[in-house]
Amino acid sequence: MTVLDEAGPTGEPTDARGRVAELHAIRAEALQGPSEKATAAQHAKGKLTARERIELLLDAGSFQEVEQLRRHRATG
Repeated sequence: MTVLDEAGPTGEPTDARGRVAELHAIRAEALQGPSEKATAAQHAKGKLTARERIELLLDAGSFQEVEQLRRHRATG
């Protein structure tokens, strides 16, 4: 074990591989959408999710989402 393999004081990975894995997990969560319940509610109204509408509107692979990993801090 090296210094790069150790976790930081908050338990977060401090090495590059750990950070990359963390970013991949966050990206997968973002691509999944808000929740299955929210997606089902949208479909029950006869609507598509935002990502589904984008897929229909644009050519495959032509859209690059900006700030995909950004999280809002709104409360209430």
